[in-house]
Amino acid sequence: MKVIVTVVEKITSEAHIDIPDGLNQSAIKQHIVDRYNTGEMSTDMNIFQVDFESISARIVAEQSSTKAA
Repeated sequence: MKVIVTVVEKITSEAHIDIPDGLNQSAIKQHIVDRYNTGEMSTDMNIFQVDFESISARIVAEQSSTKAA
């Protein structure tokens, strides 16, 4: 019997980054988004928390390997 198991988790990552002084709120948001989009922040991301959301299983019907001629 084959079963497909799906686990859904919410992962919260945390990064400690330096942001230039003197930026307004909009510029800070843009700076963070830019760092994330370029992949520059991904090396700084550490898993902070993992929350279990759900688990489900689905039985997959076995198919016969015989073929009609």
